[in-house]
Amino acid sequence: MKYITLIIAFLLFSCGKKEDVLLPKANVSIVKDVQDHSPIYIFFKTEGKDTIADLNRKSSIISTNWIFNIDKRLPLKLVIPEVMKLQEKKRADSAHKNENAENYYSYADSIGKNLAFLPFTKVYYKMEKPKFGVEVYFKKDNSILVEGILVKREELQSYLNHMIHDKPLKYMFCFNKNISYDAYIKNKIFIGTLKFPVPLINLTDEEFIF
Repeated sequence: MKYITLIIAFLLFSCGKKEDVLLPKANVSIVKDVQDHSPIYIFFKTEGKDTIADLNRKSSIISTNWIFNIDKRLPLKLVIPEVMKLQEKKRADSAHKNENAENYYSYADSIGKNLAFLPFTKVYYKMEKPKFGVEVYFKKDNSILVEGILVKREELQSYLNHMIHDKPLKYMFCFNKNISYDAYIKNKIFIGTLKFPVPLINLTDEEFIF
């Protein structure tokens, strides 16, 4: 539990406020270290019966790598609009723009016992259904639909490999807007394990939340 304590302490003191962020957990580190970074926090808060995504980006510097520390309990419908606004701001700020600066989601590697990071700089989010392509939809109950057909997670790679087509397919990864940020990170890491014959054609930088 020591690494979890260190992670929480890092978040508390970096923010300078007595608040914490419960990070998602996964069993692999996509990126283990990020230099020259600024922290951004999205806290889980409640007001009455309403859940609120409370953004704190006071310490962010536009020319650095941004690390998004987001509470795993928040639903995507609250998280992604905040992320989109920050992405747009960073992309549009030409005066201080650093072409090499990346955006990362932070999470806890439960196997390696360390803080880990998932890059998403090139992702463009859309709060709608895709208009074309093969829809791969991650539901709130953690099941997966491919073009409306239920496919077991462990069989998804084989299912995609054997789809009948006469030209390269474009896969559109979609997520239920009510799934937790925790589930989203786990699904993103899972998607990263899938293999595609022609990635430049098969994949897109867009993700769909609806």
